[in-house]
Amino acid sequence: MGANSSSISELPENEYLKKLSGAEPISENDPFWNQLLSFSFTTPTNSADLKLLEEATISICKSLVEKNPRTGNLGSLIKVFLSRTKELKISAECQNHLFIWQAHNALFIICSLLKVFISRMSEEELQLHFTYEDKAPGSYGTECEDLIEELLCCLIQLIVEIPLLDITYSISLEAVTTLIVFLSCQLFRKEILRNSIVHKYLMRGRCLPYTSRLVKTLLYNFIRQERRPPSGTHVFQQQSDGGGLLYGIASGVATGLWTVFTLGGVGSKPTPQLEQCSPLANQSLLLLLVLANLTDAPDTPNPYRQAIMSFKNTQDSTAFSSSNPHTFQINFNSLYTALCDQQKSDQATLLLYMLLHQNGNVRTYVLARTDIENLVLPILEILYHVEERNSHHVYMALIILLILTEDDGFNRSIHEVILKNITWYAERVLTEISLGSLLILVVIRTIQYNMTRTRDKYLHTNCLAALANMSAQFRSLHQYAAQRIISLFSLLSKKHNKVLEQATQSLRGSVGANDSPLPDYAQDLNVIEEVIRMMLEIINSCLTNSLHHNPNLVYALLYKRDLFEQFRTHPSFQDIMQNIDLVISFFSSRLEQAGAELSVERVLEIIKQGAVALPKDRLRKFPELKFKYVEEEQPEEFFIPYVWSLVYNSAVALYWNPHDIQLFTMDSG
Repeated sequence: MGANSSSISELPENEYLKKLSGAEPISENDPFWNQLLSFSFTTPTNSADLKLLEEATISICKSLVEKNPRTGNLGSLIKVFLSRTKELKISAECQNHLFIWQAHNALFIICSLLKVFISRMSEEELQLHFTYEDKAPGSYGTECEDLIEELLCCLIQLIVEIPLLDITYSISLEAVTTLIVFLSCQLFRKEILRNSIVHKYLMRGRCLPYTSRLVKTLLYNFIRQERRPPSGTHVFQQQSDGGGLLYGIASGVATGLWTVFTLGGVGSKPTPQLEQCSPLANQSLLLLLVLANLTDAPDTPNPYRQAIMSFKNTQDSTAFSSSNPHTFQINFNSLYTALCDQQKSDQATLLLYMLLHQNGNVRTYVLARTDIENLVLPILEILYHVEERNSHHVYMALIILLILTEDDGFNRSIHEVILKNITWYAERVLTEISLGSLLILVVIRTIQYNMTRTRDKYLHTNCLAALANMSAQFRSLHQYAAQRIISLFSLLSKKHNKVLEQATQSLRGSVGANDSPLPDYAQDLNVIEEVIRMMLEIINSCLTNSLHHNPNLVYALLYKRDLFEQFRTHPSFQDIMQNIDLVISFFSSRLEQAGAELSVERVLEIIKQGAVALPKDRLRKFPELKFKYVEEEQPEEFFIPYVWSLVYNSAVALYWNPHDIQLFTMDSG
């Protein structure tokens, strides 16, 4: 790594870069561009090298910012790139490595420069830099708008039109990365951007007709998970004598000058992290999330969100709606498989959330799958490892469960799926358990974790809402799941008693002496009583709707019947306790009649017989427990910082100085 690092640190002294950022204008036809673009470069992926590259780029940019108003060299570089992309499709088909290689290098330099420009100036200043040409100062006109729009449009065309081959992989990845960089001005603003110049270009004009094709291509990049091709396939093979990393091309470049920019060159091994994943799939997903979360313009809804909300399955033959011009079709089976496989990452979970919440076609398809466990199990694993995940990832996983449990068909089918040997569930060996029982176990575990650690009311609410939605369809609950439901109630009961005691002591004046402010025990008590009420409603819902299907829950209820005694006369719980009390009394008397010293098997047998005999009309009917997920008002205040924190932390080969970031604090990212 030492050699690489020193090479990057020498970049500011590189002859070609000094000329690009110098005082002399360079025309688009100058042979200089062939020389500048004839380097081989393996993009650094570790943060130390990326930081060095950023610092080296800054010094070049400072000079370019100062000189560009007179030279227009940034515009010339962009025009050189634009002229070369016109032949890219043919170059890919003809396997013209040289042409694609130089176009990629031009885009890499543009992206590196833009990243620094955007982090250090306003969009208005950036726009000006696109207008400067080698002519009298002040004579620019609409050229700037054309050049920014032309570059953005060219990048989109490159992504959607160039076939993905080994030789085009790098330039496709660079195009996606450059679009992310173009949108990164949001990172350097505390407030959510609502009138961005770049947003306007992407939402109207020449870019707009490509909306659905761009969204579709980014989704397919995510679905396909194409790995980076083996080193050396996207550029010329290294010369056999090993004499540098430049090649015998017509421009006659001196081989020594560019070797400082090789960073390990063609033969270097990718990092283990990148061997295991697809940088193009990762970057495409991040760009898709950024585009989907752009704010609506006053007169234009976000077309990328519209495309995500409305796309259909390739097997869906119904006519497209004329009201949405951005609809397209995609293979839902491939999309479902990719979503199941990729849930370890925040960004894949966020995509799943967006599709389930916003696209009715995807939601209907997912709920109709007969292998729903392939999607639900990775989500449960995220929740199970709650202490290792960031809070946003846990929220998304929980909300996905809540959305799924809004469907009665889902709530029934999960109890019919039997799973064997859940290896990641460490508290107890689960050799055989239904998906429904496992879901209950994981949600209850999340509630208990939250009670002892984070004490987040939002987390509690969503967990309980998911359990409540499922409760009427609980079927054949695993004995351990039934025990955990009652154990959670026991924990809540103890907490209630503790807070009640603290509140009583506080009123007596034994707490909060020395004029220190008293804790708000009344509020704590109110919150815990709400949760207890909800747990009682969940138990009651199961007993009134499916008691005969759940002997293990009745068994656990009878085993811990003393827990419920204190709540029978409590004014907040009296009504809901009637049914639970009746069930406890009914089955207790049947067990007493059966005699003492009963085995577990005999008790369960008596419960099953009693469930048939219990008169259902004696159980009081309550309104059905149904909770629906509704997005908060102004969801962008949550989602835009979250998406950009994912870009900041997960984008391949992109580094921003943490001190420059304004949108979120580093610990929340």
